[in-house]
Amino acid sequence: QVQLDESGGGLVQAGGSLRLSCAASGRTFSTYGMGWFRQAAGKEREFVAAISRTGDSIVYADSVKGRFTISRDNPKNTMYLQMNSVKPEDTAVYYCAAAKSGWAGDSVGRYNYWGQGTQVTVSS
Repeated sequence: QVQLDESGGGLVQAGGSLRLSCAASGRTFSTYGMGWFRQAAGKEREFVAAISRTGDSIVYADSVKGRFTISRDNPKNTMYLQMNSVKPEDTAVYYCAAAKSGWAGDSVGRYNYWGQGTQVTVSS
């Protein structure tokens, strides 16, 4: 069992930057594949980025490629999402997720644990 706690969300102007953090409980963080997803109002949850347990495999949604960077610090039990050049369409609740398999990519069904989410609002 792992508990995930997102932070760092808020209001940012278009073109600005924001860094989200996902803190995990427990001693097994380094064994989990991790991912970021987002859900805008009235829309389905969508994949943003994923990172393997060692950090050597990373994948991004096309919509954020080149603007967002996912990373993790296993000794600190924390994953990050650096968001640069944000756009109004990035407005959503952002969720972090953990996969016991060590890698789940963009497959939402392969993630076992989810955080409560943090709101990101981008103003134009």
